[in-house]
Amino acid sequence: MGNFQEDFEKLNMTDRVRFRQLTNYLLAHTYLLSRTMNFEEGTRPVNEDYIFVERNLDLFQDYLSYAGFRLTVDNNYGVMALSSGFEGSRVHFDKFTTLMIYCLRLIYEEEREKITLTDTVIVTTSDIVNKMMTVGAIKKKPADRQLRDALRTIGRFHLVLKDSGAWERADTRYAIMPSLLFIISNERIRNLSSLVKDSPDDSEGDGTDEDTADETAEEAEDGLTGDPEEE
Repeated sequence: MGNFQEDFEKLNMTDRVRFRQLTNYLLAHTYLLSRTMNFEEGTRPVNEDYIFVERNLDLFQDYLSYAGFRLTVDNNYGVMALSSGFEGSRVHFDKFTTLMIYCLRLIYEEEREKITLTDTVIVTTSDIVNKMMTVGAIKKKPADRQLRDALRTIGRFHLVLKDSGAWERADTRYAIMPSLLFIISNERIRNLSSLVKDSPDDSEGDGTDEDTADETAEEAEDGLTGDPEEE
């Protein structure tokens, strides 16, 4: 660990402000991606914020370590992930959001065999709902508010990037990001798969047992700032 104060003072005033902004950004969003998404042009521009953090990685890691956070970088996937061993730093997902993340992971796994690491899997809200129904995660289309809340939560952590349009609108497009690989391990994916297959449907259209789904949601929370899957 270096001398943070000395290293920080070597930055110019503009970079000091940017350091503070990006530190808060990481604390709020957990993941930082090396590329963004331009839906209109179908391109993935380089994220200058990622480059800045990468260039000053030791400084960020040093500062965040004082608060018990660990900042890791995976340049193969272009993802920076912030993690903490403290329970109070974890986000609690509800069971519907957890199952949506699971289905997004399934879509990503199916489609990424057809693409390169620089390409992106694009889905619509309708695609996500249809996948959830196909695998038995839900019985019928959820309420717009439930869809909107889950997608906003997932978008907050940059597991997907959203095009224009309302979150719940059927044709709104999303780019699934490789950060999705960091949130749930392969073992937890298998647990979720078993949960969906073995659970009976209920009248609300959520094909999960309440207690079991809550336990699985906790597993997803534990994996929120975990390592990516191993090939």
